[in-house]
Amino acid sequence: SASILNFPGEENYQAKIFAEKPRRKKQVMAGMTPVAGSRPWNAFVQALVLISLSFPTLSTAYRAGDIVRMSKMGQYHSSRTTWHDVIGKHCPIFAVNREVLIPIAKPIGYTGTDPYKIKFQIGSEKFLIHWLLVINRKSSEVPMIDVNLRYSGGDLLGVTAQVTDMPHSYLNTHQEIRKLFWDPQHWPKHVLVRYTWKEQSEIDVSSGFYVLFGSALTFSFVLSIYVLQSSREKLARFVRETVVETSSSNAGEIGKVE
Repeated sequence: SASILNFPGEENYQAKIFAEKPRRKKQVMAGMTPVAGSRPWNAFVQALVLISLSFPTLSTAYRAGDIVRMSKMGQYHSSRTTWHDVIGKHCPIFAVNREVLIPIAKPIGYTGTDPYKIKFQIGSEKFLIHWLLVINRKSSEVPMIDVNLRYSGGDLLGVTAQVTDMPHSYLNTHQEIRKLFWDPQHWPKHVLVRYTWKEQSEIDVSSGFYVLFGSALTFSFVLSIYVLQSSREKLARFVRETVVETSSSNAGEIGKVE
C-alpha cells in the first residue's frame, strides 16, 4: 500500500480547506449573479440609445409660422464684416411666402464706385447662401434677392438665392424705394427680399429604403453585440463553476486517499 507522509498540522489544514470550499463556492456564485445580470442589461440599454441616436430628433422640427434664424455678412473690397443675426421681422417665416425690405448699412470706406456684396446663413442647419452682389452691380434696376426654400414636413431641406431686378409693379407701388436706393447720400439702402417656399413630398421611396436598411443594419449590429456580451458572461460563469467543482472533486479524492 502507498504510504503518505503527514506533516505536523497538515490534517487540521486540510480539514479547514474542506470546510471552506462550500462557502467559497457560494461567495463566487453570489458575486457572479449581479455581474452576469447587469452587463447584458447595460449593453441592451446602450443598444437602445444607439438606435435612438440613428434617427433625426423631432425637437429641431419647425412648425408653420416659426421664425427661421438668419445671419448676414457683408464684403466691400477685401474687408468683411463678422456674422451678425438678422432681426426676426426680416427673417424667413417657415412655410410662409412673403417679402421684406432688409437694410444695408454703409460699408466702411465706401467710395460709391466699387461693388458691395452680402451672403447669408439660414436656419439652425446653417444653409449658406454665397455672395450676392447688391450695390454697384452694373445695372440701372433696383436689385431684389429672390430666396427659394425647400421643406418637407417640419424640416428645412435646402436654400438657393439669386439677385434679380425688382419688379416694376412693385416699384410703381413703392416709388420711394427707387429714389432712395440711387441717392448716394441716403443710407442704409433697402433691398427687397422675397421668400418663396416649396414643399417636397414626404414619401421618398429611395430615401426611405436607405433609412430602413441602415436602421436594420444598426439594430442587427447592436443585437449581435448584446448576444455576444450575454454569451460571454454565461461562458465565464460556466468556466468558473467548472473550476470550482473540479477543485472540490480533487480535494475529495485527496481525502479518500488519506
